[in-house]
Amino acid sequence: MTRDILNEFDQQRRRPAYPDVPVVIGMVIEDRASQFCGDVVKISFEAVTLRDRLGNHRHFRYKPGGFLLGGRPVSLVRTAASAAPVAPRVTNSGSVASLAPVRAQIAKASRIWVEGKHDAELVEHVWGDDLREAGIVVEPLHGLDDLVGAVADFGPGPQRRLGVLVDHLVAGSKEQRLAQQVSGPSVLVTGHPFIDVWEGVWPKLLGLDAWPTVPRGQPWKEGICAALGADPLTFWPRLRAKVRSFADLRPELVGAVEQLIDFVAPPEP
Repeated sequence: MTRDILNEFDQQRRRPAYPDVPVVIGMVIEDRASQFCGDVVKISFEAVTLRDRLGNHRHFRYKPGGFLLGGRPVSLVRTAASAAPVAPRVTNSGSVASLAPVRAQIAKASRIWVEGKHDAELVEHVWGDDLREAGIVVEPLHGLDDLVGAVADFGPGPQRRLGVLVDHLVAGSKEQRLAQQVSGPSVLVTGHPFIDVWEGVWPKLLGLDAWPTVPRGQPWKEGICAALGADPLTFWPRLRAKVRSFADLRPELVGAVEQLIDFVAPPEP
């Protein structure tokens, strides 16, 4: 096929223009190409350094529309004020943050377990500052079938508390029966009634009045993506990026997570 240079040039001129956003230390963004999400910990003339929930650092060059902020593609720009400390702010969970980026404390023995990767990412996205300050690690379980054995292996105790966040924790469910088996003075199981943690995000963030109904027998995530015409590989990162604070989550989910944090990291007297 003959290459049409003029047509290519015209297409380039019509490429979408992305809004310029001044980059500042502490803002949470996502690199569109790699889907790496984290807070900005370093700013240079050529790139920004992001730190994810596990403490991993990656560097990304500035590029037009190269990042997602609040689910929208933006172009990050460095300004004179970019490297300055961020003013006191309220974290996504509603806590007051310090001027400097939050540094993780030495991890305590206590843990919070969640059912999967997406649950862990959402908890970190909203409560990450609080968890780092408390030195609490969130770990995905990838299923509850061996919860009883996993809790026994963990060996909970007064100085080694365990909190477990469970999806679809409703009366008469398998999840409720497992929760009853492992709960004790050093183990707290909380949960929400939603089939998946995606459902714990208010659908209004996508302009929906309610999540689509998924036919019985069809995997919930696949059914949601099919109903919305969304790509299953990119839908979750975009949805998560739209969550700016706990106010974007259903109260059942917020309450369950905050109960766990208070349990594994009680306020010091």
